[in-house]
Amino acid sequence: MALLNNEQITEGLKTLDGWKRNDKEIVKEFELKDFVRSMGFVSSVALLAEKADHHPDIDIRWNKVTLVLSTHSEGGLTEKDFSLARQINEL
Repeated sequence: MALLNNEQITEGLKTLDGWKRNDKEIVKEFELKDFVRSMGFVSSVALLAEKADHHPDIDIRWNKVTLVLSTHSEGGLTEKDFSLARQINEL
């Protein structure tokens, strides 16, 4: 899968509510009601990620879940990252 250029990344981020670029990654923090809901959200993300064969880095802090997407095998951002981010936003 081809790496996206800066213009493609900028345009892609315009379609993703809350996601921000951090160098070769896109990142979003989700705030949920409590720890149990955070874990349920992570489980839902895990199912999407497994189906897409594309797995985010996940940080869980009680009611906050931070997701980081990057296509490590390509060394940066690809359409795969933006596709999974769109699916996660629909949860």
